[in-house]
Amino acid sequence: MFGRPSEIPSATQALPGRSEAIQFNPLHRVLRTSMVTPFPEDSEQVVVGMGCFWGAERKFWQLEGVHTTAVGYAGGHTPNPGYEEVCSGMTGHNEVVLVVYFPARLAFETLLKTFWESHNPTQGMRQGNDLGTQYRSAIYYSLDSQKENAQQSLDRYQQKLQVAGHTPITTEILAAGPFYYAEDYHQQYLEKTPAGYCGLGGTGVSC
Repeated sequence: MFGRPSEIPSATQALPGRSEAIQFNPLHRVLRTSMVTPFPEDSEQVVVGMGCFWGAERKFWQLEGVHTTAVGYAGGHTPNPGYEEVCSGMTGHNEVVLVVYFPARLAFETLLKTFWESHNPTQGMRQGNDLGTQYRSAIYYSLDSQKENAQQSLDRYQQKLQVAGHTPITTEILAAGPFYYAEDYHQQYLEKTPAGYCGLGGTGVSC
């Protein structure tokens, strides 16, 4: 899970990728729901980057009101990238978690609280000992309301972090682009491997 730090490549510098999507079992191992569309009509979705996606996914599947989660790659250029390609730093992608949830049962603000408090959003192209562009903090929104709420929560959390002596937040808030599912062994990894690596570590500052 340890990549190398680098700049995000341009579209012309990125690896070419492939037209075929990665194959995986679409049944969520914990929630027993489908990780692929179509999702329920009364659900919404957001994609977040918090460093290594193994531990990040577990944080969200544990929340009441989440329909499904999946790990994958987003925010880059290479179509249908593989894990090793993403770790090379030459796809521009981020390790991310797709979260599909029911807003009537789980407020987006609660998702944001879990997001901010479960990692350190001030570290740029890293998360703890994990170094590389694929470990950057990010919120990729699918609705304008999510964008507004994410920016407002960033501003509030920034104030609390500043009081606690932390450096500025580096989280990118961008409209969601293509989400590419990661390989099957990455999906719900910490359910399959309970003693597996989890690099998450928050700041200790409450949101």
